[in-house]
Amino acid sequence: MKILKRRTIGGIAFVLIAGTLSHFLYEWTGKNFVAGLFTPVNESVWEHMKLVFFPMLLYSFFMIPGLKDEFPCLPSAYCFGMLLGTLLIPVLFYAYNFVTGRDVFFLDLATFAVSVILGCTAVYKLTLHCGAKAFSWLLYVLAAMGIVCFMVFSYNPPPLAIFTPPSGSFS
Repeated sequence: MKILKRRTIGGIAFVLIAGTLSHFLYEWTGKNFVAGLFTPVNESVWEHMKLVFFPMLLYSFFMIPGLKDEFPCLPSAYCFGMLLGTLLIPVLFYAYNFVTGRDVFFLDLATFAVSVILGCTAVYKLTLHCGAKAFSWLLYVLAAMGIVCFMVFSYNPPPLAIFTPPSGSFS
């Protein structure tokens, strides 16, 4: 159990750092098409969901192979936590915007941090109690659908508010 806790704390740190760096990666790479599939291409809420999803997915490649024998529920728990953390981005963003009536930079940062912490905490708790095991295939399918949606909508977003950057421009 200690190793799971250490790896979870390490995962929180990794996702916070990788997510923060990935916010700028698209620009740093000269707007590289491939980088844009995994990192935000604009300031829309949708694109900011990538800040949690892909760093958590990347960390899962480190965490799951080393621990799945000892913790067989880890893969399904990880999918749940990754999806939870990702979905918390728009939920928390729109909730605080509803209350404040405006976008607040500090609350954007807090939204990201809380989403990562709650997503990783869910992984830890569900791994210990096998709470997501019964829904494994559904979680795997939803995670795969998330990957596909991020790939498609990065460069072909539908005209919905979640996909629209604050400037109103998709470029």
